[in-house]
Amino acid sequence: MIHLTAPDYRVQPWANGRGQTTELARADDAQGMVWRLSVAAVVEDGPFSLFPGINRSLTVIRGPGFMLQGAGLSLDASPLTPVDFPGDIAIAARGVTAPSEDFNVMLRMAFAPPRVFLAEGSVPAGGLLALYAVGAAEISGRAVAQGDLVLTAGAAGVRGGPVLGVRLPAGTFAGA
Repeated sequence: MIHLTAPDYRVQPWANGRGQTTELARADDAQGMVWRLSVAAVVEDGPFSLFPGINRSLTVIRGPGFMLQGAGLSLDASPLTPVDFPGDIAIAARGVTAPSEDFNVMLRMAFAPPRVFLAEGSVPAGGLLALYAVGAAEISGRAVAQGDLVLTAGAAGVRGGPVLGVRLPAGTFAGA
């Protein structure tokens, strides 16, 4: 089990230059990014960066949320409700009335699309399990603060939170 906290994260500009993201964890291989977990603020209406070959999942963790709109797509990004979309279509935040913060999962399209879920109680093993503490929690007996990320290849017990979970491809992150 790996427990990551704010000093482990990396702040970087968005690909489109209109904001910044805090990269929590990432796995790469010879072809580039396999997956990435990050947190970002959406403070105004505007376009999202394009990520060809990547599936995305976004979950608003603070703030009122907004709409995601693009070619044939209109998604309600409401608090703690994951929305999934392909990273290779032009999409924009619309209806931003106040700042929102979101948890982002990006996963190469060669894998099944990412599925984010509210993790509660006993979470079975399977692949690499990433658990992001939206609020203070206990994960497998370890206290985690708001904003901490736990990566594990095993099962996990989750109390408190809320905690967002996502399964990532096994064997893509060393040490978990």
